[in-house]
Amino acid sequence: MLDGQGREINYLRVSVTDRCNLRCQYCMPETGISYVGHNDILSLEEIAHLVRVGASIGIRKVRLTGGEPLVRRNISQLVHYINDIKEIDDIAITTNGILFAPLAEELKAAGLKRVNFSLDSMVAEKYRFITRSGDLSAVLNSIEKALALELHPIKINTVVIKGFNDNEIMDFAELACKYPLHIRFIEFMPIGDLLFWRRDRLMTSQEIKQRIEQEYVLEESFKIEGSGPANYYKIGGGMGSVGFISPMSNHFCGRCNRIRMTAEGKLRACLYEQGETDLKPALRRSTDDEELKQLFMQTIFSKPKRHHMQSGWGEDNHRMMYQIGG
Repeated sequence: MLDGQGREINYLRVSVTDRCNLRCQYCMPETGISYVGHNDILSLEEIAHLVRVGASIGIRKVRLTGGEPLVRRNISQLVHYINDIKEIDDIAITTNGILFAPLAEELKAAGLKRVNFSLDSMVAEKYRFITRSGDLSAVLNSIEKALALELHPIKINTVVIKGFNDNEIMDFAELACKYPLHIRFIEFMPIGDLLFWRRDRLMTSQEIKQRIEQEYVLEESFKIEGSGPANYYKIGGGMGSVGFISPMSNHFCGRCNRIRMTAEGKLRACLYEQGETDLKPALRRSTDDEELKQLFMQTIFSKPKRHHMQSGWGEDNHRMMYQIGG
């Protein structure tokens, strides 16, 4: 389906929970959050129902997010439900990787096609600092497991924070050279725990790319499956690629193809915009899907032309990334 700007919207990001087993400095407060109650969150069957409605109007790709999606019980069953929807041709997941390795084979058997890992440091102490508790070895083990299961393309999402991990840029580039991994360098955004956000911590994609080019030849940009907003470059002589996501310095809204659904069933046309469409009342009272289809279409058609994140997240925006779905 086309939105009001003529963009084809075929990608639904589904937050299956607002809970997480980490407390990343730029995402969640150290003391935790007030979680959505059990009765307010969608069941796995309800999520699958809404994905089926989305598929009927053009959704073809689904990504499961959180919070941390793997803390949701029976997540493999949800992947199986979605895999049974014939119109859906791509099911992916974004995870911090802590819990992935033990579930990996089960998830693949259920129909998982691809996985993205969030990883901001390959130094154990720094990783523990930025996540406030994370075990780097568990994440690295999960990446190895994904490689063994050939869940390609395997992407690693790295938020570059000046003064924290910008001295690791070349280490991540080396990872893309040695392995068939796609490292996505993401500009630091004012989303989440705003006490950690500072503009002087922002390093632009152009600055990151220039640093990598001091050591590696970056071949002509290309597209990979599920590439979304990233611009990818093959590492010359290497096995993988590096990509750059530039929400702050060069917004990619003109080619955005996604909408988001929260764990309690609220449809959001844009990460930045505050407007949401509550699907749950119609889902739980309707005898057919027509009303739900209309709500999906209204949300898609109202998708804004672009975000304005450069001006900050906004004091009135009470939603954070873990509540929306990363």
